[in-house]
Amino acid sequence: MKLLENKVAVVTGASRGIGEAIALKFAEQGANVAFTYLSSDEKAKALEAKLTAMGVKAKAYKSNAAIYEETETLIADVLKEFGKIDICVNNAGISKDNLLLRMSPDQWDEVMDVNLKSVYNMTKQVIRPMMKAKSGSIINMSSVIGVMGNAGQSSYAASKAGIIGFSKSIAKELGSRNIRCNAVAPGFIETDMTSYLKDGEAANGYISQIPLNRFGTTEDIANVCLFLASDLSSYVTGQTLNACGGLCI
Repeated sequence: MKLLENKVAVVTGASRGIGEAIALKFAEQGANVAFTYLSSDEKAKALEAKLTAMGVKAKAYKSNAAIYEETETLIADVLKEFGKIDICVNNAGISKDNLLLRMSPDQWDEVMDVNLKSVYNMTKQVIRPMMKAKSGSIINMSSVIGVMGNAGQSSYAASKAGIIGFSKSIAKELGSRNIRCNAVAPGFIETDMTSYLKDGEAANGYISQIPLNRFGTTEDIANVCLFLASDLSSYVTGQTLNACGGLCI
């Protein structure tokens, strides 16, 4: 029996990187997957085809999780197409790194909208069908930067720390309805977004801070999300799972 057999999962920002790995992992374990993307139609179609080839139902939706009205439309469409929502992974995110002295209000607002407001938007939409079903798992993608802070990343850190506080509050609000809400805080993960970390001497500096002595993979994060999405974590809610190789010990 697969861990997510006949479950329906929604994953935001899934056309590449961590989101793509989560969508593939969930499908491998039997989940039907609705996922969102913003940039590449080509990549989204390719992922949709990969997921379908795994024997599950899958559909790509071009939708911006930072815009409330778009999330309303998205969830209505997913419910119409898939019939229910068991799992929601709020993975969409960006960084616009800058020292606070140089950071513009627009840069701050964009990071807050995409990283934090999107989590409010999506969670608000999915909790109604989950409450009706008296079941659900919400997984919010935070970051070790939200736990530790980092110079030059005040907006990113604030948005990701906000996700942790939000997740704890939702866990308390919805626990009695058998809806769980947890956060995942990845460390340095090998993706397009972080490829610059592996270049030059700086890479050795980053590695030296990680007890497991390596960067993480998208599969490492997908496995953590699989645990939180499945019944293996049925007594886990309001937690932040630091998947960082020990970086934030």
